[in-house]
Amino acid sequence: MFSRRSLFSGMGFAPAAVKTVGGTEMNRARTEAAEKPAGQREFAAPPSGRETMRRRYFPNLALVTSANRKVKFYDDLLKDKLVVLNFMYADCQGICPTIISNLKRVRRILDTEITRDVYFYSITVRPEVDSPAKLRAYTKMHNVNDAKWLFLTGRPEDVDMLRHLLGFADPDPGVDKDKTKHSGMIRYGNEPLSIWGSCQGSGDPQWMAQEIAFAIPRQFKRHPRVNE
Repeated sequence: MFSRRSLFSGMGFAPAAVKTVGGTEMNRARTEAAEKPAGQREFAAPPSGRETMRRRYFPNLALVTSANRKVKFYDDLLKDKLVVLNFMYADCQGICPTIISNLKRVRRILDTEITRDVYFYSITVRPEVDSPAKLRAYTKMHNVNDAKWLFLTGRPEDVDMLRHLLGFADPDPGVDKDKTKHSGMIRYGNEPLSIWGSCQGSGDPQWMAQEIAFAIPRQFKRHPRVNE
């Protein structure tokens, strides 16, 4: 679902006005609608690309930050934002330290090149072990002191649902069960425009920042490229 080569472009939408009517009026409305020729009957407008993405992939589950603050995945973390997401765990001795180090460098590049806030979210794959206090210690160990970068835990079943919906699960159940072999990819997105992509978290930070920038409109870039 999240591929730079098949990006989702959402269309803007306006909230629909809803009017409630009594039983008699509702029956009359149904009768009038049925009497109209098929080509003139009114149907609900299809949801926008943005709303379709929200319904399919972004449940509004509760998560907890390393500061022990409860947040909603869609309402608080994604809605109206430019975001970067990865999965990790505090005791990881494999790919996690490299990805965190790379994301710190990516942050510095984006702060220099992008005029809009970009929010980073690192979600543990071991929520049953990684408490807010443990994640807080992890951020200190890696010198991450960034108000726009949250480390998150939550109920194991909720985190696992997000991991699958966001494409971080391995198709082999045996491999997926071993959290030491979790995905080293990152996801980035422009939620308002419904543009999403992914790249390898162990890549060169300059390249990673360039990939993320593909989801960011030209007007928010200090030095846009000719082909952007």
